[in-house]
Amino acid sequence: MKLKSLGISIVTIAITAILITTNSFSSPVQGKTNENEKLQFNADGKYRIVQFNDIQDDEDIDPRTIELMNTVLDEQKPDLAILNGDMLNADLETPEEVKQAIKTIAQPMEDRGVQWAVTFGNHDEDHTPKTGLDEEEMLEIYMSYEHNVNKPGPKDITGTGNTNLVINNSKNTKPAFNIWLFDSGRYAPEEIAGQDFEGYQTWDWLRHDQVQWYTETSKKLEKTIGHKVPSLAFMHIPLPEFEYMWYASPSERTEESHAKAVEKHNIRGEKNECVCTGPFNSGMFAAMLERGDVKGVFSGHDHINTYVGDYYGIKLGYAGSVGFGAYGLGEEENHRLRGARVFNLDENTKDGIVDTEMVFAKDYGIQ
Repeated sequence: MKLKSLGISIVTIAITAILITTNSFSSPVQGKTNENEKLQFNADGKYRIVQFNDIQDDEDIDPRTIELMNTVLDEQKPDLAILNGDMLNADLETPEEVKQAIKTIAQPMEDRGVQWAVTFGNHDEDHTPKTGLDEEEMLEIYMSYEHNVNKPGPKDITGTGNTNLVINNSKNTKPAFNIWLFDSGRYAPEEIAGQDFEGYQTWDWLRHDQVQWYTETSKKLEKTIGHKVPSLAFMHIPLPEFEYMWYASPSERTEESHAKAVEKHNIRGEKNECVCTGPFNSGMFAAMLERGDVKGVFSGHDHINTYVGDYYGIKLGYAGSVGFGAYGLGEEENHRLRGARVFNLDENTKDGIVDTEMVFAKDYGIQ
């Protein structure tokens, strides 16, 4: 449109000058919410997600990690990549090193124009006492990248970056699927009510306000759309139900109970270490079961677990570590389970999810 008067031109120029000056002295990532980055099913009604877990490295990331990420992105051609926690480790010394590490991590997606998002794990703030950068500041750095689709998340609940990402249908007329991202925390406190956690697993757990936020947001989404929107949830630390499913029992830990579970819950994949969760059950699984929209919950954290199963209608599963700098199986098999998890979605199916599988570095000749 043409300006109607010189007065308007002068005002416009003045406002523009103020904005330019303000932006020159402010952080380039402040206030960026990436609302311009919309998620949408492809014209054929299909959508693919890859999950990368546990890069867990410093600014000199093992080149095999990046090679694996690049190869998976090139082979699978996903529409969205989820980096599900523990991207960084404690070896970072300065803010500049953190930014360099994040730049290296972001590059595989950015180079290919693949939309991507992160959750935080228990190790992502291990460097914070030295670098001074906490999760909120790191999230701003992640969000500064063009194809990142994270959002800041609500300020009044536990954790950083808790949010949901709606994927519109192929016609871009309404949501067809939804992605939940949760900050599963870091570690349990030293003690509660004067009692320590000796004898318990001491990782963190989802808090009640996160469960409440999920429930309320899920209900609002259903009310807005007119029906429940099928969803996947990503969090770094697994829920206790991951362990229950493996044995088809909250208490039995026998080969017989696992054999029963394999058939009952259709379990595929390996379990080579504990389900390293917190000392308390948050109730998140029960909330998701009641709501009926979440079709799968996927974690990392336990690098050498790769299994997935169907636990009373909700898939529970791991992605093995993508990071060659993180621990593996050890000895000759150390890198055998390095890989990523792939999800194939179809807007024309009831639950949206067609299938999910692990792809491994060894299959691509990376070792």
